Amino acid sequence: MPSYFIWTIGCQMNKAESQQIAGHLDSAGYQVATSFSHADLVVLNTCVVRQSAENKVLGTLSLLKGLKNERPDLKILVTGCLVDSNSQELQRRFPHVDLLFKPGDYSELVAWERKQGIPVEQRLLRQPRNHVGRLPSPCALVPIVQGCDNFCSYCIVPYRRGREVSRPIREIVCEVKELAGTGIKEVTLVGQNVDSYGHDLPRHPDLAELLNELSGIDGLARIRFLTNHPKDINLKLIDAMSSLSRVCQHLELPAQSGDNDVLRAMRRDYAVEHYRELVHVIRDKIPQISLSTDIIVGFPGETEGQFEHSSSLVQEIRFDVVHVAAYSPRPGTIAWREYQDDIPAEVKKERLNRIELLETGIATEINSRLQGKEVEILVEGRKGGKWFGRTRSNKLVFFEDAGDWSGQLAVIRIDRTSPWSLRGQVKNN
Repeated sequence: MPSYFIWTIGCQMNKAESQQIAGHLDSAGYQVATSFSHADLVVLNTCVVRQSAENKVLGTLSLLKGLKNERPDLKILVTGCLVDSNSQELQRRFPHVDLLFKPGDYSELVAWERKQGIPVEQRLLRQPRNHVGRLPSPCALVPIVQGCDNFCSYCIVPYRRGREVSRPIREIVCEVKELAGTGIKEVTLVGQNVDSYGHDLPRHPDLAELLNELSGIDGLARIRFLTNHPKDINLKLIDAMSSLSRVCQHLELPAQSGDNDVLRAMRRDYAVEHYRELVHVIRDKIPQISLSTDIIVGFPGETEGQFEHSSSLVQEIRFDVVHVAAYSPRPGTIAWREYQDDIPAEVKKERLNRIELLETGIATEINSRLQGKEVEILVEGRKGGKWFGRTRSNKLVFFEDAGDWSGQLAVIRIDRTSPWSLRGQVKNN
């Protein structure tokens, strides 16, 4: 039986698409391999949002070139945001790659497989089968909208994934019902901007309406969604989060900067004042909400004072998690064309470290409040000999127990906290 290995880097959308491809290959008679060297077919699902991610992609392509020299029958497929409309240039650069296909464009994959004589179905499965030695996960990623219409000045994604295309509500509901029927208890709805879901569909349904539809599905315990854009979150969505018991109390709300001039240069289409007011409304409606955010440091022209505005915003809002990144120019973006990358690398690193140090202290304080408290988690699997899962507020929790907890809801009494995870003892065994 032929085998496959999928290498994935980047966002949750990439992870969701890798799950779809894995399920598709399962249905075609492939079995999963444990590494590149043991696979007959390798799929790279790539990210080029930052230079560090692109460097990893290029390094992996170089590694696979060496493997293909040793094993000419090895098939190499590449998808994700590395693949743009100029596939001929990519093919010239990487002649050892057998197929380059745009993210989410599975028709190209199916056409290539049929040329290879591989018996495949046109419809891609949503989840891979559970293989021997792989614990089944109770969680699934469900794409609801592809592409992005925002064109933030630093971001390459709209140029690689195209304009926004939403999936019909009926199609998403049918998929989630199928997943719930197989034992999936939690779904995460994903898209580059889930808050703009439905604007391109007849009748213009929105994310709040979709959440209401999914909340009635038997067997489904939890619903999450990401990534969000502050300019598109409205009161209707906040009310849906507040009133629907299956929607988790966690929101990823990228700020990117705490300075209005930088936000304008980023083309984010909101001001810091709007962001603060949005957070106030969310916390007023959903007091138990946990918030995470993204911050970019070292954007072209960012002064020390403008950076301090971002630092002050983190201190003021007190996020549960901050994902901080140093600005990385992406060829083809507005910022790449119009701005000089004039912040030295050592300054970017120093600012990044300051935000990380600040957030470590904040997260330590927030999580310490859970010491001695009981929390409910959905157990996702085992890691390092311990069971792990997440609370409804997206806190990662570990515990030890001899029983089989995979896919179960467990009540854990927290006896140890840290900035990034919690540990405790199971209470309902």
